[in-house]
Amino acid sequence: MNEKSCSFHSKEEFRDGQGERMSAGYSPSYDNDKSVLAFRGIPISELKNHGILQALTTEANEWEPRVVSTEVVRAQEEWEAVDTIQPETGSQANSEQPGQLISFSEALQHFQTVDLSSFKKRIQPTIRRTGLAALRHYLFGPPKLHQGLREERDLVLTIAQCGLDSQDPVHGRVLQTIYKKLTGSKFDCALHGDHWEDLGFQGANPATDLRGAGFLALLHLLYLVMDSKTLLMAQEIFRLSRHHIQQFPFCLMSVNITHIAIQALREECLSRECNRQQKVIPVVNSFYAATFLHLAHVWRTQRKTISDSSFVLKDLEVLAKKSPRRLLKTLELYLARVSKGQASLLGAQKCCGPEAPPFKDLTFTGRSDLQPHSS
Repeated sequence: MNEKSCSFHSKEEFRDGQGERMSAGYSPSYDNDKSVLAFRGIPISELKNHGILQALTTEANEWEPRVVSTEVVRAQEEWEAVDTIQPETGSQANSEQPGQLISFSEALQHFQTVDLSSFKKRIQPTIRRTGLAALRHYLFGPPKLHQGLREERDLVLTIAQCGLDSQDPVHGRVLQTIYKKLTGSKFDCALHGDHWEDLGFQGANPATDLRGAGFLALLHLLYLVMDSKTLLMAQEIFRLSRHHIQQFPFCLMSVNITHIAIQALREECLSRECNRQQKVIPVVNSFYAATFLHLAHVWRTQRKTISDSSFVLKDLEVLAKKSPRRLLKTLELYLARVSKGQASLLGAQKCCGPEAPPFKDLTFTGRSDLQPHSS
């Protein structure tokens, strides 16, 4: 993990360090100092405004080593508590604390409860066809989505219009969860930094790579790493993405697959399966995972490299829209084998090595780069 972005120091270590520094510069004349009298007469919440603690810290280097006063230590601890404690407001306070993973259902519930009306106005639920294309689709195309499922479909497309808001605690927890699950880290990291390039984003800010898929791209990644059935698959694909020859930007590739899922939904390629299951979101999630699985299989077995990315994604989109049921069945069989400990996407193939160049030196062309996102 990037040392500049992530903090590994506990609060106890910080306090121990403070005690050592203060004990290294304490004088017996301290009790007679006028500043101490002022110190004792001021409430803890006002200490920072009066600058007393800052003055004590500044003058510490000139003092002789002695035993630190317990009163000073207690005051310092109380001041730290005033500066760091966040007020709890109801039952949601604990769920939004840093360090806690977020499930897909919890993140989805967040979008179901917030006002998305401004984003919903932008969506076009289905592709508009005219002339012979419309007639052919009517006669030979897939069935229309059931009326009762259209609100759920519109929610998916609305989330795809939402961007990443770093000020939203839920958005931040989604990013943190994706990072921890893919890297195995136990610590929080900054929402901006070079460590996101290690996961396959193009830059230090993941928000810049969500074009054409919006926050739905992050929800799909969250689904992939938080579902126990697909976590192993996600980790294997991530290792493949770091292969010393066949590497590709994992998260950016995932965004492109989410873009394919959005187009398949709008073109009603998933309507038959949604009608059969009487669900939309689970079908779209499975379709995304199945498409990603197929891409990884093609990438590994056909020894694709980053220079093949645009061609692979073009062929993948055609196949996914034409045969979604086939992809879903392949995913179902793969997950069944995983549950029995039989499936391995990568086998014993070497998936990383010192020769792997950084992602920022590679040229990646995805579906969202080849065509503008439809509103």
